[in-house]
Amino acid sequence: MTERTHEESNWTTFCHLSALAGYFIPFGHLIGPSIIWLLKKDLYPSVDQHGKEALNFQISISIYALAASALIVVLIGVPLLIGLAVFNFVMIIIAAVKCKNGQEFHYPLSLRLLK
Repeated sequence: MTERTHEESNWTTFCHLSALAGYFIPFGHLIGPSIIWLLKKDLYPSVDQHGKEALNFQISISIYALAASALIVVLIGVPLLIGLAVFNFVMIIIAAVKCKNGQEFHYPLSLRLLK
């Protein structure tokens, strides 16, 4: 892995942290990482990599949330949605910290839709 500049490290970290917007704005968890990825992917190769990683995870979380929402009728959906929200939050923070420290991070349970 090549050494990243301070600015590049910040942008890669923001790719992950911008997904927290989903807790305040509808679809913010997809819009935030998408904007950063689209604006900076050609400037910094690591932003391209981390942007795809963040988006893949957020798309996966969205798919899992849809499935959990369907299970609300059998009373297991609400605990699953709460668990997904907590899992998403924790994974975003872990990814951001590892990224800021210059380490690679791959989200667990993430579908690889963007390659």
